[in-house]
Order: sequence, then structure tokens, then C-alpha cells
Amino acid sequence: MLMRAPKESGSWSWNLEDVEEPGLEFALMTASRMCAVLEKHALLVPASLEWDWFQTGRGGLGVHSRLTTRSLDAPALPDAIRACRPTGHPQAEIGGILVLGPGDWFDADGERHSEYRLVELIVAPQETDLWIELSVHHDIWGQCDFRGEPHPAIQANNAPRLASAIQELEQVLGIPAEPGEPTYYGLAEGYGLQAPDIIDGLGPDLTDTAWG
Repeated sequence: MLMRAPKESGSWSWNLEDVEEPGLEFALMTASRMCAVLEKHALLVPASLEWDWFQTGRGGLGVHSRLTTRSLDAPALPDAIRACRPTGHPQAEIGGILVLGPGDWFDADGERHSEYRLVELIVAPQETDLWIELSVHHDIWGQCDFRGEPHPAIQANNAPRLASAIQELEQVLGIPAEPGEPTYYGLAEGYGLQAPDIIDGLGPDLTDTAWG
């Protein structure tokens, strides 16, 4: 089993500005194109969507929706998502949509394993823009595991796929990825994770705090 950090160990974002037809349909179309790349690299096979509802002037409503779907480009999907609007909040708007599903990782021996939420994708339609974030929460992409033990074989078996996928996503979206903010568990650098400081052959032990 993989340890999953409470916050991301690395993230990359894109902001598509001045979208000609912004909104839910464009967000889902973009997510579909991105997932085609991620699925090709066995990083994310869409299985469901999750999102919160908010209202302009009031903020978050504390209402969460989840919809099982495999085809992000299905013509009926936008209406199915809108149909989840809470009846008590007819002015509610859709927040960032989280695409969830399994992905594959490889252990030190090259054996394949499936892991739910190996990679997460968020698409957040805004008034004229579309904000996108890709994030990872596991240690298989970095030089060391979360306990600080170097695992070069595991990194070599997994990190190149993530790097290739991010580069292809840049081509699909037409703009470079922006590394996200650092967390206690790591920082994106380029198309991978920043190398940790190694002291006496070990990286930092990141398991000394509460895990969700």
C-alpha cells in the first residue's frame, strides 16, 4: 500500500485566459482531452466527478455533489451535472470539478499496481478563464519515500511517465505548466518533484506529523 500525504507532494497548474466560450462545457471538454493523455500513461482513468456548490456573494454553500461517469465528453454530462444543483439554492454555481479515478504505479521490481487517486485533476471554470490543476500526493515520484529512504528504482519506474504526461499536457493546452506552491510533503520542480536534502544518506522524515 502507498502512503498518501494529507496535502499534495507536487502540483502543476494552467490558467487558460480569455476563453472564447468559457463555462462548464469547455471545462469538461478540456478535462476529457487531458484525461486522454493521462490515461495513455496509465495515470488516471476517469471514474467520477466531485464538486462543491457556491453562490456569488455568499461563498461556499457546504453542499457537495458526486457523479459517476466514465465519458467526460458525453453530450448529456453537462446537464447531468447541472441537475445536481441543490433545490434549496436555485442560484448555486458549480465550483472546481475534481476528476477522480485509478492510476497505475510500479514497485521496485517493476510490478504494476492500481491506486485510486494516484493523480488528481481539477478544472475550475471561471467567468472568462479556465483554471486547471494536476496534483500528486504519493512519494513514488520523488527521490525518497516519505520516511526519507531513497528509492531510486521506484522513482525510475514512475517519475518519467508523469514527466512525459505533463509535457504532453502543455502541448494540448498550449501553455507551460506553472509549479504549485510548496507543501510540507514536497514541491514541484520542472516536470517532477524537487530533490530533497540528503543527510547521511537519508532525506527528511515527513511522517512526523498527522496524516489523514
